[in-house]
Amino acid sequence: MIFLIGDFTSLIGDPTGRNVTRKALTRSQIDENAVTYKQQVFKILDEKLTEVRYNSEWLGKLDYEQTIRLAARFTVSQMLERDDFHKRYQAEQPISLHEFLYPVMQGYDSVALECDVELGGTDQKFNLLCGRELQRHYGQKPQIVLMTPILEGLNGGEKMSKSLGNAIGINEPPAEMYGKLMSISDELMWKYWLLLTDLRQSEIDTLREEVVVGVLHPMEVKKRLARTITADFHGEAAAQIADENWAKMFQQKETAEDLEEVLISFADIAGQESNQIRLPKLLVALGLAASNAEASRKIAEKAVKLDGESAVSALFSVASLPARIVVRLGKRAKVAVIA
Repeated sequence: MIFLIGDFTSLIGDPTGRNVTRKALTRSQIDENAVTYKQQVFKILDEKLTEVRYNSEWLGKLDYEQTIRLAARFTVSQMLERDDFHKRYQAEQPISLHEFLYPVMQGYDSVALECDVELGGTDQKFNLLCGRELQRHYGQKPQIVLMTPILEGLNGGEKMSKSLGNAIGINEPPAEMYGKLMSISDELMWKYWLLLTDLRQSEIDTLREEVVVGVLHPMEVKKRLARTITADFHGEAAAQIADENWAKMFQQKETAEDLEEVLISFADIAGQESNQIRLPKLLVALGLAASNAEASRKIAEKAVKLDGESAVSALFSVASLPARIVVRLGKRAKVAVIA
């Protein structure tokens, strides 16, 4: 099994799913990301059975003539058949010429590795098929393309993405992971069961039918899902503790004992008056909101609680510093230690 890190193609920037040209990463950023990729993937793959490769091994050696000959295998018309390129072209949004090279370079990865099977998401279909086309050109047997559905993020609207603030990180603490899973909608829960657990489709269908007829409450099924996924990454004991503490906070109205504590500098969230705190900045610093705008919206919706009391303003004061505050947004909570 080969785990490929696209360190060279990161210099181009993957245009998949983008309505604007993606900013290319620097070499130092790419190297830093590569370390985290390996840390994450070996939570799932067996490191002893996995070969890690970097596509700079071959793409970095292509000269200008070879790159032109590769690009000549595809037409602009073919590129515009790609869904995201087509949408941007129809909307008269710019498409940089270098973006057309991304699927070509990814396709050449399949040639360099002589792939027989390549795994990718459905959003990568065009790139994966480019690999088959180039393999034919180089006299190789075209690879089998195995695609997985795209998983929507916590809001259920767009695909899970760290940059969109709707992702669950596999390195996140058990309580954080469990809480995020409990925040997804009842409908999205079934797709998470399908794509993130080992349950068979028939077993999932049975669970869903039991919910429909009232034998099971959706909350119980979602708690089982959260326990299952959290246990996969942190072990059964940690998942059980996360489950119990979530129940204490949200079902028994008690404060969880192992909430993640985040140390925050008062200067980063200070208001204009003494000991005054800007709540939107606090929510962003805690990672409970992706932006000040989102945080302000949640405050206006009365979705934020401080030590169990609903926040009524974007500004609040603490009696003294340092301060320790349990901050909850929806079904997620953390302890802010402000000094």
